[in-house]
Amino acid sequence: MLRSFLRNLHSGPLALQLRRFVAVGAVTAGIQMVLLWLFVDVAGLFYLLGALFSIEITIVLSYVLNNAWTFEATQNTGTAEYLYGLLKTNVVRGTAIPIQLAVLYLLVESLSILYLAANAVAIFVSGIYRYVLDAKWTWGQ
Repeated sequence: MLRSFLRNLHSGPLALQLRRFVAVGAVTAGIQMVLLWLFVDVAGLFYLLGALFSIEITIVLSYVLNNAWTFEATQNTGTAEYLYGLLKTNVVRGTAIPIQLAVLYLLVESLSILYLAANAVAIFVSGIYRYVLDAKWTWGQ
């Protein structure tokens, strides 16, 4: 599955869309990491709570960027359609939150990996899941 995903990034019918999704994901992952650091190291929140807040903020940002750029051919336009798409991506990405938080928790608590490094792995693991569901349901492809 990972091999197929990587091959499709380079060539294939969805190559451009996959590259854009990965680019948006990389940008929002970076923002999520900064937000997580701010919530934990600056504001003093528990790392899982900080992760939850940073994830939700980047869910909204990811939707805005993906709707405008990644899925521009099938983007949600009009107020009702746009808000419905935002709701759908929140459902998709909301179901990925337990996956991301579980991976984060296991890496930090079981393997003593620093929370920011563990979060990067957790973002990647849940990213494949999010792409498949977002492409199929949020933007109906």
